[in-house]
Amino acid sequence: MVKFFTKEEGDRIVETIRIAELNTSGEIRVHLEVGCRNRTFEDAVKIFNKLGMKETKQRNGILFLIVPERREFSIYGDVGIHNNVPEGYWAEVIEHVQYKFRAEEFVDGICDGVAMVGDKLKEYFPYKNNDKNELSNEISYG
Repeated sequence: MVKFFTKEEGDRIVETIRIAELNTSGEIRVHLEVGCRNRTFEDAVKIFNKLGMKETKQRNGILFLIVPERREFSIYGDVGIHNNVPEGYWAEVIEHVQYKFRAEEFVDGICDGVAMVGDKLKEYFPYKNNDKNELSNEISYG
């Protein structure tokens, strides 16, 4: 397993995901992958599918892929959310997270990004009484 975050940092990210998902049916995952050979976004699409994230009922999953050895990340949103957000939305989130990554504030960057997409998910996919958590909130590793 990749050791990029301390246990406390990982717990903070998982808690941020949990809070972000309280008011939405959307699903957010954070995944760390070593040895990515492609552009980070291309790998994010592959890993999104590998993790079964396209199987959510409303196709509203969002993946934050982190490549620790390159200090890079990518964000991939499924068609349900991607087709709803305004043009330039993803660039706004990426710009903010990149700013934090450049300052080596990796946990703050991911937590801020998760909170930002959680707010957008809440706008388009508000929580309903019968919603269930379709995907784990835990950080996954590859």
